[in-house]
Amino acid sequence: MQRLFALRGANSVARNDAAAILDATDELMREMIARNGLEPEAMVSCIFTLTADLDAEFPAVAARQLGLSRVPLLCTREVPVPGSLPRVVRTLLHYYAEEDHVPSHVYLNAARVLRSDLDSAQ
Repeated sequence: MQRLFALRGANSVARNDAAAILDATDELMREMIARNGLEPEAMVSCIFTLTADLDAEFPAVAARQLGLSRVPLLCTREVPVPGSLPRVVRTLLHYYAEEDHVPSHVYLNAARVLRSDLDSAQ
């Protein structure tokens, strides 16, 4: 039997330009898909957030380029908390998997500090 899961991830972005945002998002999505054995057909939706210092491109473009053309995608702004880590793309991906599946959250590069408490996220 399957159930709905939510998977979190984040990656740092080198600079505020389209190529850097797409590269970081592509790396994040590929790692999330690989670690969790995901297929596009199992994906329900994906929300992306960007820190306020990133506005050169939509992260959803990278997801579309990976073939997620039938997955509803949404891009929004992260809450600008003073002192928070700059230049970060985050995602919340909803998908179906077998009940015994254990989600493997993904935090890459400088964004690893966001969830250093999760060994599985590293």
